[in-house]
Amino acid sequence: MEPILLDLTPAVDPDPRLHEVRTTDADPALPADHRRLICLRLHWEAARDDAPFVHPAEVIAALATDDVCWTRDDLIWSLRVLAGETGRDDGSPWRLPAIIGAALPPEELHDLVPAFEAVLDAVKTSYLAVRVRHSLSQAYGAVLDRIDPGGPGHVLPADDVFDAAVQESLRPLLTDAGTRAVLRHAESLAKPVPAKGWLRRADELRGTAGVVTPLLERFCAYQGSVGEDTDLLVRGLIWFAARDPGSTPLLARVAVRAATASSEVRAPRTAAAAVEILADRAGDAPVRALVRLALTVRSKPLLARVRAAVERIETARGWATGEALELGIDDHSLDAQRRRWLVPGSILVEVVDGKARLVVMRDGRPLKRVPADVDVTEARALVKEITRTLAAERDRVESLLSQERSWAWADWVARYLDHPLTGAVAGCLIWQSSVDGSSWRAGIPRREADGGWRLVDEAGDQFEAVGGLVRLWHPALAGPGEVARWRDHIGVEELRQPFKQAFREVYPLTPAEASSRTSSRRFAGHILRYRQANALMRTRGWAASYLGTWDQGHRTEASKDLGGGEWRALLAHEAAGEADYQVVYCMLGEVRFTRRAGEAWQDAPLTEVPARVFSEAMRDVDLFVGVTSIAADEAWQDRGTTPFRAYRESAGFGALTASAEVRRDVLARLLPRLSIGPRCELTERYLRVRGQRGTYRIHLGSANILIEPDDTYLCIVPDQKRKPAVHLPFDDDRVLSLILSKAVLLAADDTITDPTIVPQLPAGRGPDDPEQCQSPPTPTPTPTPTPTPTRAWRWWRQRQ
Repeated sequence: MEPILLDLTPAVDPDPRLHEVRTTDADPALPADHRRLICLRLHWEAARDDAPFVHPAEVIAALATDDVCWTRDDLIWSLRVLAGETGRDDGSPWRLPAIIGAALPPEELHDLVPAFEAVLDAVKTSYLAVRVRHSLSQAYGAVLDRIDPGGPGHVLPADDVFDAAVQESLRPLLTDAGTRAVLRHAESLAKPVPAKGWLRRADELRGTAGVVTPLLERFCAYQGSVGEDTDLLVRGLIWFAARDPGSTPLLARVAVRAATASSEVRAPRTAAAAVEILADRAGDAPVRALVRLALTVRSKPLLARVRAAVERIETARGWATGEALELGIDDHSLDAQRRRWLVPGSILVEVVDGKARLVVMRDGRPLKRVPADVDVTEARALVKEITRTLAAERDRVESLLSQERSWAWADWVARYLDHPLTGAVAGCLIWQSSVDGSSWRAGIPRREADGGWRLVDEAGDQFEAVGGLVRLWHPALAGPGEVARWRDHIGVEELRQPFKQAFREVYPLTPAEASSRTSSRRFAGHILRYRQANALMRTRGWAASYLGTWDQGHRTEASKDLGGGEWRALLAHEAAGEADYQVVYCMLGEVRFTRRAGEAWQDAPLTEVPARVFSEAMRDVDLFVGVTSIAADEAWQDRGTTPFRAYRESAGFGALTASAEVRRDVLARLLPRLSIGPRCELTERYLRVRGQRGTYRIHLGSANILIEPDDTYLCIVPDQKRKPAVHLPFDDDRVLSLILSKAVLLAADDTITDPTIVPQLPAGRGPDDPEQCQSPPTPTPTPTPTPTPTRAWRWWRQRQ
């Protein structure tokens, strides 16, 4: 801690016996004057960090009882000692001045206010543990209250959300003794849920609690981070506010603000307490706030608390599992056309094609740019909020693909089609309806002129199932013919789905997996770039401890709950290569499934796992391989000889996975409509592109490129920000976009000027050369020497 500069006199010891006393003889039974000397001596030693006790503050507190007669010189000397270096970080050097200040008459302390304020500011901005800092702040604040009962109270945190400007604006409230009592009681709350005694005292102080709402409003309006002291104070304040039944909207806003931040939770203690309060409140505001947190919070402890609160609400209100998430989606006050005018006729926020946008109008016409004299701060914040809600809804609705969930027609229309934001996601998806619950018919929603909703099947015929049931269509439960017809329909109509559905990869259980009983090794042995893989796992909702070089840190399992929380998929993976004590690569292992059995989980045979659950889990694992495998690393050729070269050559140009097969199907439908179509040909594994200088084969799984006829590897590092100007039926396949970008580039290879690509291109033969139109047989890869293999590498080779 930094030393405090205090200009106080005298600087001499208050008692000549001070340095003769032995602190090791400390005993509460000693005479009061002897205990006074020991306390002074301990204070001096604690400031020099050479006190003989582990916790000298505890010894000082035990000795400094009410019978000790302190003097003003004792106080001035103890404050002066703080001007030196204070090495201890447990708060011991700061205890005694607060104890003496609380014991002396206030009239002896008036000229010491600047010194106490300096100490208090130093304490509040220190790096002491929050519990210690909190206790010291209260002690010094209480001393200042005794000196000046009409002062600001000194209870608000320093250099935080409640800064000098805030304190100045609230000064009329803070000068009231009752208000300071409220704030001190709020700070004293030690747990997310207070005890009955704390609540009784809060009720006694409610008559002077006028400061609570203004401070909570300022907390909600503040955009920056807050410290632990502010977090503690606001946690107590929301329990004050909770005593008022009409405070629910304010508490909901506090919960969202406390839990929302760019990375970690802004105020974790406040967020946890707010969740507990909202779980027992009536009305829609608590549900909307908790649902928003359930869809956006990334902190595991807080997310678990939020989900438990949502389950409590569902149980208390008699709702089905997951129903609160549907009923609590915030509509952000958008109308039926998914619009909201912030300034009538001038500033508009709307949702178009599943995206929120800001429109500034003038004379009834939209402007291309926002004029400098138009304030759109609120509108841009609303666009950001709507975008966040849309992303959360997209993820939530996609998670329904693993669930056996159905809705009554009227409930489905109200929750999924008429809702302005959920409807932007659900309106482009394929749903199934049934009148009798046994025969199902699939269609895409369409609103009719009479305001009602109908479903349109792949042939364009309309139908409805009023009074029947509706569920989300999954290709794993449909036949190949039906899936092909839906893909044709979406391509012809140029529909864009918010996520892959018609073109979704399907992973049926194989005979080998069925015979293995409880685990699948379909993706075992793949080598992934670990940091990217771990980040992608978390993005897709998989929880995993981080691999490391510490003991037992070489292997772990990632897990994801599916099927509405009734099933859990587990993906084993282990370290396969380290550098600088960091795991660089990992190798995938088996995938297995467990089923919920009360509070426990039990291993389940693969044959008993629902097709939806199995397919969705394996699709995620395939995504991890497709995006983060070293086989898709464009710059791998520059790494020289590595123990993984054989794996990369095998995986980077090998048989197609389910995701690559879907990619091939999409390309087969797109290429005839593209200008480069006549120069392209789809083979079993490749998209073959004839350029002006040569012919190229782009692998449909990894997007790696080979140059014919000798299969020379062509390295093209893609521009991550650039996307092909081609209509795709979905946006979540980066490899497909990469393949199309490379195909467009190579079809006009004579126009390439990039100095990193041109030297790799062939000298050039005419595009009409018959040899360029033939696909030579795939040569056998030339074996390359490898260094001493790692344990993970030997494991992979044994599987081949």
